[in-house]
Amino acid sequence: MRHALSVPDRKSLCVAIIPTLIAFSFIFVFPLLFSIRYSLYNWNGGATESFVGLKNYVDFFRDGSFWLACGNTVFITAMIVVGQVGIGLVVAVILTLNFVRLVGFHRTVLFLPVVLSPVVVGLIWTMIYNSRKGLLNLALRAIGLKTIPLWLDDPSIVLFSVSAPVIWQYIGLYMVMLLGALQSIPQSILESAVLDGANGAQTMFKIMLPMIYPTFKVAVMLCVSGTLKIFDHIFVLTGGGPGESSMTMSLYNYNVSFNMMRFSYGATVSIGMIAITLAITLLTMKAMGGKRYE
Repeated sequence: MRHALSVPDRKSLCVAIIPTLIAFSFIFVFPLLFSIRYSLYNWNGGATESFVGLKNYVDFFRDGSFWLACGNTVFITAMIVVGQVGIGLVVAVILTLNFVRLVGFHRTVLFLPVVLSPVVVGLIWTMIYNSRKGLLNLALRAIGLKTIPLWLDDPSIVLFSVSAPVIWQYIGLYMVMLLGALQSIPQSILESAVLDGANGAQTMFKIMLPMIYPTFKVAVMLCVSGTLKIFDHIFVLTGGGPGESSMTMSLYNYNVSFNMMRFSYGATVSIGMIAITLAITLLTMKAMGGKRYE
């Protein structure tokens, strides 16, 4: 039988969440309010500012460079979601197989890149992609390939090149999440499927995936929301180049705000980013649905 919280318990609960509310206000609410305020002004960081109303928002919707960065970000996000969550799921399934030994060791090794700084990962992959002495191009030359791609200087492949380090770094995170969900499936269900003649693919898509679908949805949502604000890796790898071919929304906002010193317009871009990220996240959540698995 459920019991309602007593009055002292409710007061204690309210007191307990006050520090969290204060921290949340300083970290998110107040900066957002200041950004909204400055987006209505023309301010470059100096002592003077002038009210311009919605002019910054008009410029924002006409800003082709931002929308190019937005398209790049969405494309990178799609690749990274497929790479991180997809490969993470495959690896997690492999680690549940009976013939695999040293599961704890494999899990630890695969998770190690997650604890590295994105800047460190970016520097490592910059050396790997080096056109003259990079490990990747040395391996390609060793197998006899004559034409070596310019991984970070070719606009046609740079988005794939900058996505690879991010996929590599965080596969282990989603592998651990999904492996935990897979290991929670009762063994009796899987044994019954085998006795009923289900093959590996049928067991995967008809039993395992439906049973871990809530965890799978959480993994996808975390991946989408995290990748839409990607900055560190690309800042180190290409800086958004060549040209604007690998520019992302966060990197564009950084350039506008701190390289061009257009703080008011940078505040406008940040608000636009929040709206776009929220819209894409909600659309992804609705698209995934999940009722057929529940």
